[in-house]
Amino acid sequence: MTETIKKTIKDSAAMRWLVLILISGLIFSTYWFQDFYGGLKGLMESELGFTSEEFGRMLALTTIANMFGMIIVGGIILDKWGVRIAGLVFGGVAVLGGAISALASAGVFGSDHGTMLNMMIVGRVFFGSGLEVVCVVATRTVVKWFKGYELALAMAINMGFGRLGSAMGIALSGDIAGGQVSTAVAFAATLIAITLLLFVMYLFFDIKLDKQLKSDEEKSADEEFKFSDLIKLISNKSFLYIALLCVTFYAAVFPFINYAPDLLINKFNFTGVLAAEGNIILFGSTTLGNASVYLIFFIFAILFSVIPGKIANKSQRMVFLAIVFTSFIAYLYGIHTQLSLWFQNGQKTASLIPVGTILFTPIFGNFVDKRGKAASLMILGALLLIFAHVSLSVFNNVYMAYAGLISLGVAFSLVPAAMWPSVAKIVPEKRLGTAYATMFTIQNWGLAAFFWGIGAVLDFVNKNDLEAIRAGEANYNYTIPILMLVVSGIVAIFLAFALKRADLRQGYGLELPSSAVAPNGEDK
Repeated sequence: MTETIKKTIKDSAAMRWLVLILISGLIFSTYWFQDFYGGLKGLMESELGFTSEEFGRMLALTTIANMFGMIIVGGIILDKWGVRIAGLVFGGVAVLGGAISALASAGVFGSDHGTMLNMMIVGRVFFGSGLEVVCVVATRTVVKWFKGYELALAMAINMGFGRLGSAMGIALSGDIAGGQVSTAVAFAATLIAITLLLFVMYLFFDIKLDKQLKSDEEKSADEEFKFSDLIKLISNKSFLYIALLCVTFYAAVFPFINYAPDLLINKFNFTGVLAAEGNIILFGSTTLGNASVYLIFFIFAILFSVIPGKIANKSQRMVFLAIVFTSFIAYLYGIHTQLSLWFQNGQKTASLIPVGTILFTPIFGNFVDKRGKAASLMILGALLLIFAHVSLSVFNNVYMAYAGLISLGVAFSLVPAAMWPSVAKIVPEKRLGTAYATMFTIQNWGLAAFFWGIGAVLDFVNKNDLEAIRAGEANYNYTIPILMLVVSGIVAIFLAFALKRADLRQGYGLELPSSAVAPNGEDK
């Protein structure tokens, strides 16, 4: 007798990718809000009187609640009550944080420097408390819908939406601000609220899927969260190595991105304001025109990485890729005049770091799905990270700066595309919420140290020239603050090697394709 296999809505490719878009909207907006201040550092110094240390403090304290377990609490809530409640609660907290930040920057709570700074920090704390759990919710949701299908690719595209938000936030915040920090903050806060509505739309599909799977009714007692599971998790060598790799890698990337525009302006003499000829105009708006560049890059990234895998015939696949590549080159040629000026502007050039990940992360994700080699790719990513920060700190040559930025962009694509699907191999699906939350908690200690540390060290090493710098008569010396990030890269490479060795012993199959059965099987 032939057993009938019950189909669910996640068996539909169209439905899976629609869900991915709805979920990724919230990732796009929260990453925008996370990084858009990076394009406003100079304006915040001139308009609001912020110092580098205060700028770094505001960014660092975004993580304070998460450093002391907020993400783990969110992960437990996620594992116990699912993505619906966790997403709504913590998405709402992020929206609240954005609103407080916007009101504070507009002087609603007080226009004096101290009050404005403190209330903007309060807003960032609320935002940060929601941000990381929202990321866990999104990652957990992708696993729920794509496990057994295109998991690494879907995770890569989900991260691509986040990188798109980072890139556009950094590049466009100055354009949107128009000389007023509060305008850019209000726009970023509104964006989170809009994308939370997209998440609400997703909930209808999630409810339907759960009914088909009968997951709510069939949840057994052994699936309830136990603190012993957390102890078991952190005592797993493979998980511990990948969690520590996460903190050392991201601590050397995310804080740098927020300082990168100011670094390029001060160390390599990039422009702080884009020349008028560098703007692209769409519907009479330079902001829309410049934003279109990032959206088109993202579309090309999807065309390069997603569609070819769906074309079975090799010759047809090669023809398709040739057409897409030719179209991409033609598009670049069409805007080459503007791009030449973008590569001389601090904000636009720095934004190309996450733009590079938009193109390469789905490609690397597709590679991990089909070929594996996740642990090896993490080693390569750590090596590129070291080269990037040496190039940007030790050397004063602009071409070495470009090489460093390109290397950082590739590393920023390689490691996440390999890391997050690997966690799904190491940890049982029912504990992924707690696992990702634990990783993000550890990661936030590193982020706080470097967000604040870079700003504090920057002020310290330039303490004799601060008045001249703020008067526009001298430049910040960024050598030592960025050189600190090399140490983080060195630690990351040792952890990546340790992870590969541990996987050989524990047999999770990190070097195997996503569809392959690991030697360890289900013994996690």
